[in-house]
Amino acid sequence: MNAAVEAAIGEAFRLEWGRIVATLIRVTGDWDLAEECVQEAFAAAWERWPRDGVPDRPGAWLTTTARHRAIDRLRREAVGAAKLQEMAEQAEESRAEPDDRLRLMFTCCHPALAVESQVALTLRTLAGLTTAEIARAFLVGEPAMAKRLVRVKQKIRNAGIPYRVPPAHLLPERVPAVLAVLYLLFTEGYAATAGVDLVRQDLSAEAIRLVRMLVALMPDEPEAVGLLALMLFHDARRAARLDAAGDLVTLEEQDRSRWDTGQIGEGVDLLDAALRRGRPGRYQVQAAIAACHVTVADAADTDWAQIAALYGQLVRLVPSPVVELNRAVAVGMAAGPAAGLALVDALDAAGSLAGHHLLPATRADLLRRLGRHAGAAAAYRAALALAPTDTERRYLTRRMSELGCPPGDPPFVVRTTDPTEEDT
Repeated sequence: MNAAVEAAIGEAFRLEWGRIVATLIRVTGDWDLAEECVQEAFAAAWERWPRDGVPDRPGAWLTTTARHRAIDRLRREAVGAAKLQEMAEQAEESRAEPDDRLRLMFTCCHPALAVESQVALTLRTLAGLTTAEIARAFLVGEPAMAKRLVRVKQKIRNAGIPYRVPPAHLLPERVPAVLAVLYLLFTEGYAATAGVDLVRQDLSAEAIRLVRMLVALMPDEPEAVGLLALMLFHDARRAARLDAAGDLVTLEEQDRSRWDTGQIGEGVDLLDAALRRGRPGRYQVQAAIAACHVTVADAADTDWAQIAALYGQLVRLVPSPVVELNRAVAVGMAAGPAAGLALVDALDAAGSLAGHHLLPATRADLLRRLGRHAGAAAAYRAALALAPTDTERRYLTRRMSELGCPPGDPPFVVRTTDPTEEDT
């Protein structure tokens, strides 16, 4: 197979997999049949395109092939003429219907499904990841993930979860669930919650691609646009977040010449467009915070007072101790470490971040800046005991060594965090 044909098939997979699967689910009502027939269509492309040439409309060729495979399977299984007639009628009507990928997205992210199942199903049906790839993303075995995917599809069928875009009056309550799943997928790629690697580029790239798809399908939804801007701002710094040894580089120490200025520029334009709609939400505010970081040439020029104010707005939109912790960081930068430490002490007293490694890590940094090195070392040890990845543990160990303190031998505990709220 020549490189041009191979590239064409790869591009078709990235662009068309989710759309074709979504279409076949709509016309057959069978999730497994849809996935299998689309797989067979791509297998047919590998066989025929090198010989016959790449079609003028690869997506249409693949859709037709997959649809014919589905019809053949239904005929062999004696499903009956009624179902085949229904498929033909739906094929004729499909041009006037909303994009099937939007139906699929809302179905995968239905609130009746567990969040982990929503993410896994989204990766399988919309992104086209294999069961083995999804299992690696969740750090579980392939058989366990296969069973999870079977169970969630059975629940959709048995519970009668509709395959549709919710009616207009339900969209405000359903869109946030879709955005939350895509953001969760991105954060796991941007800063993995467990394991050896902090960055999982495959997952964050899939999340960005799916949000681009959602923005194309719902261009008037400012929170979807804001989420895309937020992801682009964070992802633009990917190349500078780890050094050659794979160790964490803090935001203020990153080589900004390695940031992707094209992504930053696109993010700024998207954020401006979203904010002009006058309906600010959590993702737009988070994107505005990220923009404050990535649009200055030097860390010393960061407008921390503006960032602290934006975190104050975000706390009102999303009351969360993690957001409060990041506001404390911003206040500590804008008004001095003592002011930030007072906010961290209040959070610690409330106990809402017990077991969260970023709380003692933040306390350690503020104490270090105040010159209270013994207290900082103790806080670093506490953070080290809770840090979920090898990369973060190495970073904290390095910080302790800079204070001239040995790290000790902390236990290994895995915790789930939302790592993109504040920058490392």
